[in-house]
Amino acid sequence: MSQYEFLEVETETLKQGNIVSIFLNNPSSRNSMTWKMGEEFYSVIQSLRKEKTLPRAVIVSGKNDVFCAGGDLNLLRSFSKKTYSQNKRDMRKFYSFFLSVRNLNVPVIAALNGHAIGAGLSLAFACDLRVFADEGKYSFNFVRLGIHPGMGSSFLSPELLGKSLGGRLLLTGETFSGIDAKNWGLAWDSVPKQDVYSKAKEYAKYMADGAPLALQELKENLYSWKTLDKALKKEASSQARNFLSADFLETLNSVAEKRSPIFLGK
Repeated sequence: MSQYEFLEVETETLKQGNIVSIFLNNPSSRNSMTWKMGEEFYSVIQSLRKEKTLPRAVIVSGKNDVFCAGGDLNLLRSFSKKTYSQNKRDMRKFYSFFLSVRNLNVPVIAALNGHAIGAGLSLAFACDLRVFADEGKYSFNFVRLGIHPGMGSSFLSPELLGKSLGGRLLLTGETFSGIDAKNWGLAWDSVPKQDVYSKAKEYAKYMADGAPLALQELKENLYSWKTLDKALKKEASSQARNFLSADFLETLNSVAEKRSPIFLGK
């Protein structure tokens, strides 16, 4: 595969076929999601889909001792300077880059080797299975930034955890650990962070023994894009409005001034 600015892609060849690992790699901002990273991620997924022989499994993980810190602050700041229509369009596009992982008809395991926040955690929820780090910190912090949850989280969290617990995580923005995730049934496993990727690789090899055609059909049938798409439209519309609010401007000011934001509902 090609070289990427914000990703590293590795392929391991087994007797049964290949296992591909995609690593988020933005060391200057804890693997935060940029527009360019999204384009690269989408390009990798599309390249894998077009291969004559699909990989047997894919692992999504992070470099730099972290999974993903969420949306890049400079990218979020740029949304505050666009119109509602531009934001609505661009948010849908941005979501589609990373959520393309659901269109890859092979098992995808998220190896959360460190903290995952906001949209970064949403990416993990969009994968088929997850291995968490015991000591990792995970949160859908959208409401604490003055914006509606995005990247499919308003659909994915209740889908995986039910409306009660899934809704709680979205409404409060609270932080949970890998051990919490395992106790809730969200994680395939939770292990010390240094063991997360190797554990995910172990599970990927186990899944590679399955019948590929059956797994490809199963992946295609597991999810309803139609239902998720409705949620994405609502998220994009809500976030587009929120990015133009005084509360979001307060978020940006509070980050610059290194203080907690004070939201006034404006």
